[in-house]
Amino acid sequence: MARKMPPGKEQPAQETEMTFWEHLEALRWHLVRSIVAVVVLGIVAFLNKDILFNYIILAPKSSDFITNRLLCELGRWAANYLAFISPDALCIENFNLTLINIKMAGQFLIHLYISVFAGIMLAVPYILWEVWRFIKPALYKHEQQHTSGAVFWSSFLFLLGVFFSYFLIVPLAIMFLGTYNVSASVENQIALNSYISTVVSLTFAVGLVFELPIFVFFLTKVGVITPSFMRRSRKAMIVVVLIVSAIITPADVFSQILVAIPLLGLYEVSIIISARVYRRRNRELAAEM
Repeated sequence: MARKMPPGKEQPAQETEMTFWEHLEALRWHLVRSIVAVVVLGIVAFLNKDILFNYIILAPKSSDFITNRLLCELGRWAANYLAFISPDALCIENFNLTLINIKMAGQFLIHLYISVFAGIMLAVPYILWEVWRFIKPALYKHEQQHTSGAVFWSSFLFLLGVFFSYFLIVPLAIMFLGTYNVSASVENQIALNSYISTVVSLTFAVGLVFELPIFVFFLTKVGVITPSFMRRSRKAMIVVVLIVSAIITPADVFSQILVAIPLLGLYEVSIIISARVYRRRNRELAAEM
C-alpha cells in the first residue's frame, strides 16, 4: 500500500509495495474480523431481549422515559421565572404508545433485525479501528501523526449523535407522531415495524450526521474545501441539509426538521474546525518553501 516518493522526500511508513491480490487479502481479513465482531455483539444483544426491547428500544414511547420526565421538570422550573409558562406546559401525562403486530413472524424478524442493528452500533468503534489499520501502512509518518486520533473522534462523534438522537430526537418524534391526528374519529394503531423503522433510521442517521466535522477536517487538510468557501455556502447548505434530512429520515416533516437543526449546528462547528486546519496547513506549506 506504500506510495513512491521522489529521492529526498519522506517515505511511507511501510516501504514495501503490495500487489493487488495482497491488498485484497488484507482487506478480506479486516472485513472478516469486523463481521465477526458484529455477529458476536449481535448474538449478545439477541440473548438479552428483555433489556434490548423493554429498557432501550421501547422505552422512549412512555411518558416515564427520562427525557419526558426531565422536560416536565424543566417546564416547572421555567414557570417559576416566566409567568406566561404553565408549570405543566412540557409535561405529558399517561402517554404510552400501543404497538401492534400483524404478521405471524413479525416479532421474531424484528428481534433478529434489532439484534443485527445493535451489533453494528456496538461494533462501530472496532470497525473504524479496522479501517484505520487497513489504510495506515499507506500513510506517511506525518500523516499518521495528524490522523492518530481519527478513530477516537469518529467513534465519539458517532456515538454522541446516537445518544443525542435517542434521548432527544426519538422521544420527541414519537410523542409528536404518536399523538398527532387529523380527526378525533381516527384512532392511531401503530405497527411495530413502523415504530422500529422510525427509531432505527433516526438514530443511525443522526449518528452519521455527527461525523460531519471529521469529513470537513480531512477535506480541508487535502485542500478540497476552505473555511471561506463554507461560509459562502451557508445559504446553499440550508437547502442541501433539508434535502439530506428528507432522504435519511422517515417521510414526515417533523423528523426532517429535528435532523436538520443539529446538522446546521454541526456545519457551523465544522467551519471553525476548517478555519483552524486551514491556518495550520498554510503554515506548514510556508515552512516547506
